[in-house]
Amino acid sequence: MTTLSPSGFLRIGASDLEYRMIGPAPADAPTIVMLHEGLGSAGLWGDFPDRLAAKTGLGVFVYSRAGYGASSPVPLPRPLDYMHVEALEVLPKLLDAIGLRRGLLLGHSDGASIVAIHAGGVQDHRVQGVVMIAPHFIVEDMGLASIAETKKAYETLDLKSKLQRWHGDVDNAFYGWSDAWLDPKFRSWDISEYLAYIRVPVAILQGADDRYGTIRQIEIAQEECYCPVDVTMMAGAGHSLHREAPGPTLEAISDFANAVLQGDEGSQGRAA
Repeated sequence: MTTLSPSGFLRIGASDLEYRMIGPAPADAPTIVMLHEGLGSAGLWGDFPDRLAAKTGLGVFVYSRAGYGASSPVPLPRPLDYMHVEALEVLPKLLDAIGLRRGLLLGHSDGASIVAIHAGGVQDHRVQGVVMIAPHFIVEDMGLASIAETKKAYETLDLKSKLQRWHGDVDNAFYGWSDAWLDPKFRSWDISEYLAYIRVPVAILQGADDRYGTIRQIEIAQEECYCPVDVTMMAGAGHSLHREAPGPTLEAISDFANAVLQGDEGSQGRAA
């Protein structure tokens, strides 16, 4: 395994994936691996990974999936099982490449769904807990309506120019996400079966005003999971909790991470 620089690119399959690492390397200490939302990237997390590393004393590893950020673009249209591919094929290779020995997976939106599929579909003893911010396990009509509105804003308002800052090929990022979700065949997408096979503690954070998903997503996790499910509902917050309510979100994730990875490095460096 090549020694990781603090930032750079990893060749995973046919793609070069940009990454950033805060704190100790995954081979040296427990690490939180962060998976961004459907329009996100490594950079769009802002300083939240740095704050998470400072708060927990853990390593934090963020990366842009293919089609996002400075990572390689992907052929369009994306296959409708793209999250399964990311969870079952790409993510295991990435965790091997970075030398992960022990840690958590933290995903937001699409990233949270990928985390759920991986945790339920891959026997990976290195992953000792999962955090999901605004996860999707099924497709909801209100979420599809919001995606359709987002697509309209992308094509007629200034959303495209805002996103261009974060993506080398912004059309590849946007249409790879929106066209998959808005495909009529995607309505039957359902990953709830994976939840019953997760064997590690789960934390779910959900904004009460999330326009992409309802409390039904949380109820499905509580119904299907046999493992402990810690739910944090954020009043007055929407879909991007790490931006809309960074303080409480940081606190909830840090408390969960330190509880799951307690002992040795997992409890060091805790800041007030």
